[in-house]
Amino acid sequence: MIRSPFFYVGDKYKLMPQLRMKMPCYIGDYIEPFVGGGSSFLNTTSKRYLLNDIDPYVVRLHLELGKYVDDIDGLYKKIFKIIDDYGLSCSFKGRTACEELKKAYPKTYYAKMNKEAYIALRNDFNKDKSDMLKLYILLIYGFNHMIRFNNNEQFNLPVGNVDFNKNVYTALTNYLSFVKGKDIVFSNEDYIDFLSKLKFNSDSYIYFDPPYLISMSEYNKLWNPEKEQELCNYLDYLNKQGVRFGITNLITHKDKINSTFVNWAKKYSVYDISSNYISFNDNTIKEKSKEIFVTNYGERKI
Repeated sequence: MIRSPFFYVGDKYKLMPQLRMKMPCYIGDYIEPFVGGGSSFLNTTSKRYLLNDIDPYVVRLHLELGKYVDDIDGLYKKIFKIIDDYGLSCSFKGRTACEELKKAYPKTYYAKMNKEAYIALRNDFNKDKSDMLKLYILLIYGFNHMIRFNNNEQFNLPVGNVDFNKNVYTALTNYLSFVKGKDIVFSNEDYIDFLSKLKFNSDSYIYFDPPYLISMSEYNKLWNPEKEQELCNYLDYLNKQGVRFGITNLITHKDKINSTFVNWAKKYSVYDISSNYISFNDNTIKEKSKEIFVTNYGERKI
């Protein structure tokens, strides 16, 4: 399994073994309107990948990393230069917090060590947002690996208790190895605008991982009940056109029920997902939360 080098909260890395078993055996065009960090497409076999996200920075990050498929060493040279120039920790290279700091702050020593350097990097990025590698490093070192901007378009995520480690190196290297030579096209549009421009055929497959209506993640803040109903209606439209799709969604969470999606899903094939949904706010596993995978093909399971 390949994990996205963005380490998004809520990405589908851990779910892909389950989801792949429910996806079609052959996919010509793999289409993803809410691509996010990309763990889903990174673990799917297809002839062509058509990927979209409404967040322009997400798309720009994918495109930036993709420039280095033939120059991985050059990418790491640039990344480590930024890390070194700002004096950030880098456990991958053996530069970690001292024992005194680890003892004093056992759960937050990286945040304590990197705070000033991280803020300096963040301030410089906000002055000129053209350097996507700086944003990528902010994403890696930031709290919960989020991409968050305020109303003034200033990146405002605080430092997290993380740094560039072996897991980041492995994920980034695997990402570049996967995308090399692949037919991949990224778009930055509203999902309906993106899909309305495509021509579907019998081997097209759309995987939807939309914002979860009843959760509190940063990337869900623009989603609302009207958008949820709009999505359900559009999925019905795709079904009438004979387009294969699958969609994951959260149907119960913190005593909330996504009744709109639950009622809509009754018309299709529904599969339970063993997800252990993790709360955005406190990173704890919510046992009462339930995710499902819904398809318009295959036998009905629930």
